[in-house]
Amino acid sequence: MNYFKYIRLWSFLEIEYYICHSPRLAAVMFNLILFGPPGSGKGTQSEKLVEKYGLIHLSTGNLLREEIANKTPLGLEAKKFMDHGQLVPDEVVIGMIDSSIEHHKNAAGFLFDGFPRTVAQAQALDKLLGLKGTEIDLVLALEVTEEELVHRLLNRGKTSGRPDDTNEPVIRKRLSVYNNDTSPVADYYKRAQKFKTVAGEGSVNEIFAALRQAIDVMMAS
Repeated sequence: MNYFKYIRLWSFLEIEYYICHSPRLAAVMFNLILFGPPGSGKGTQSEKLVEKYGLIHLSTGNLLREEIANKTPLGLEAKKFMDHGQLVPDEVVIGMIDSSIEHHKNAAGFLFDGFPRTVAQAQALDKLLGLKGTEIDLVLALEVTEEELVHRLLNRGKTSGRPDDTNEPVIRKRLSVYNNDTSPVADYYKRAQKFKTVAGEGSVNEIFAALRQAIDVMMAS
């Protein structure tokens, strides 16, 4: 990696990157954020979109596991917080995203999964991508009724082995937390005219076709 980066940790909204000789990303790049509550099928659709458009799948959960397994400085920093039962600070997660983007700077684009979860994270991601000469092009949200999500998760719980997939009150609480957390982020991207909902009910192929249509329209504009 041929650049030097320093992150001021004391204020997430004042993150500054000092970059020397850092090349711009690919000239034509499509960056997508896919939102979807538990049970929406977001994982399945992410895989299909990555394959269709040649995107790099950036899952913050996977990034954390990889950085920790590889014992990188960011991974070791994250592990300190996790070992104490604390959330990994946003600036550490942003650092991991930065590292992954630099590693794939010739990619056709990125699909962000599980990030951003807050407006502060969205602002920091915008700043990071802006420094690299790119941006978020589109935010797609899978829209599924709560009753359908509960039905799907209870069915999944019969085979998943996850206790939080078998308790209806717990499921409804998870969905409520998700909606409360993501609503401000959705509003942030709505103001930027980048947010679009897509019906998340129907067959896997029908939902994928709707997502693909939204992306193709954006790419053609």
